[in-house]
Amino acid sequence: MSWGQIVFAILFVSIVLTDGAIPQFVRAEGFGPFPVRNFQPLHQLVLGMPGDRATVLKPGALDLRIELANTANVFSDTTPQTSVTMKFESIRSGFFLRYGVTERLEMAVEVPVVNRYRGIMEGMISAVERATTGLAPDRRALKGTGYAYQVTSGGRTVINAREGVVGLGDASVMGKYQVLTETSSLPALSLRAAIKLPTGDESHLLGSGSPDYGFGLAMEKHIAKDWMVYANLNGVIPTGRIAGFGLQPVVSALVAVEYLWSENFSIVGHFDYFSSPLYGTGTHVFDKGVTEGVLGFSYRLRPQLLWQVYAVENLDFIVGSAADFTLSTVVTFQFGS
Repeated sequence: MSWGQIVFAILFVSIVLTDGAIPQFVRAEGFGPFPVRNFQPLHQLVLGMPGDRATVLKPGALDLRIELANTANVFSDTTPQTSVTMKFESIRSGFFLRYGVTERLEMAVEVPVVNRYRGIMEGMISAVERATTGLAPDRRALKGTGYAYQVTSGGRTVINAREGVVGLGDASVMGKYQVLTETSSLPALSLRAAIKLPTGDESHLLGSGSPDYGFGLAMEKHIAKDWMVYANLNGVIPTGRIAGFGLQPVVSALVAVEYLWSENFSIVGHFDYFSSPLYGTGTHVFDKGVTEGVLGFSYRLRPQLLWQVYAVENLDFIVGSAADFTLSTVVTFQFGS
């Protein structure tokens, strides 16, 4: 079964269920920012705290979110210290459960599955680049290369990851505590905390092999009748090493604006920043941070079923470090206690 068929099946089953007389189902959570993270291949092995709103689920509500994010990666960099050749696409399938514990506390767990392959977006991305800014230098340098994921450092091969790897990534446990409820003058504000568990296979670069710890803030505020603004600020303390490279604390932030077109449809735009968890590798591909723009929509298909689609584009404010392009679809299904 293809990934498209899987997504269609999820949507079909959810719609069928929502038409049934099942009394425990309740209205889905509001829209908010997309659950964006840093999809750069090595960066994402460190704990990512996805974009989130400040409000928490109602007590007893259980929220199931399934996300498929397809990311195109293309990097070509050679320095005296490090050589990087990467051209592949990866699908990150995130299975995310959230539960409303109290009026102010929400707990969540995420289990990802990762698949690396040659990809399907090469033609589309190349056509867009040629029509706008011109073919990216890294893509031009690797023209004709189907799949590559090799890194050498100090004359030694530290990464030579094969194609077609599919496996469990590192799971995460998260909590969110709402300290402020929105008023006419104050925003809603929540404290966030997370821990990443080393459940992924380190030898296949599906996980880092070590736990990470994160904390952060989430804010949201109505700024007009049909407009919302959101902000997240997070810090992550990674442990261990990745491919022999040392790790450092990470800072990430997002600012998002949402236009509520109707009760069931909205358009959301983000600006996201992620500092690099790696240092001293000798290549900007790993050492530099990431700046990206995000645009997408949220559509409530049924009272308890939310569908979201978003795209992530490298803004190149920090050249060469971000994944090239990500396209994601998210289905959220919620039921009560």
